[in-house]
Amino acid sequence: MLRSLHTAVTGLQEFQQRVDVIGNNIANINTVAYKGARATSADSFSDTLQGAVGNALQIGNGVATGTVSSVFTQGSLLQTNAPTDLAIAGQGFFTVRSPVTGEIYATRDGSFEVDSAGYLVTSGTRLRVQGYSDAALAARGDVRIDPTGAPAGVPAGARVASYLIDGTGRVLVALDDGTHFTRGQVLLQQFTSPQSLTKEGNNLFSNLATAEPLALSVPPGSAGLGTIEAGYLEMSNVDLTGEFANLITAQRGFQANSRIVSTSDELLQEVINLKR
Repeated sequence: MLRSLHTAVTGLQEFQQRVDVIGNNIANINTVAYKGARATSADSFSDTLQGAVGNALQIGNGVATGTVSSVFTQGSLLQTNAPTDLAIAGQGFFTVRSPVTGEIYATRDGSFEVDSAGYLVTSGTRLRVQGYSDAALAARGDVRIDPTGAPAGVPAGARVASYLIDGTGRVLVALDDGTHFTRGQVLLQQFTSPQSLTKEGNNLFSNLATAEPLALSVPPGSAGLGTIEAGYLEMSNVDLTGEFANLITAQRGFQANSRIVSTSDELLQEVINLKR
């Protein structure tokens, strides 16, 4: 009876954690590039009442949450028409760098902006997008949108009139004197074990080394990675209908374990009454 009470409590805890995961998924239904999480269960250690002479006699001690992992499937693309909004159609991650600490993060959130110094940065956190930082596409670093690297003969003081980022990540700049040139290129990274990435909030992932990245980030459309869609954002991949179905299942599991707790309590009460 005491074993059944303990086992039911572990079931309550596991289903509560499952509901927590589902609740977080539903809360992020409109979060840009959010990747839904999935919880799996694992049985706990079993008490062996009889060794394996013939058939082993074992009784389990309940359940625990085995893993809570992100599901890295493609989210739908939402058209925004903003030139700095970038969506990855396919595999891959943007990499961004903190100008303060130098820390590198991965993200699928392409809601970028151009700051006052011309750097392409993440909204809010102001982390700088990584790629080729020069017009020759040779130096790696912070992607910048400015007249640096313009062809010879461009008048001093020429300014950026417009720009666009194509499907391969190239930053194509038009100056106010009519000059066009490639300023740099946004590169993508991929991971052999994306489940090892750690969520840091603000749609950022850390722990990149453990996730086994490519030796060097590569242009979009190469090495099996997706292309960039400028003027679009990738939305959350959470399936609301599926989450509600999972929520009902978790709720019923919680109720069933609650019933086991109640039944175990009634049996214990009967034992106590027998001693009176």
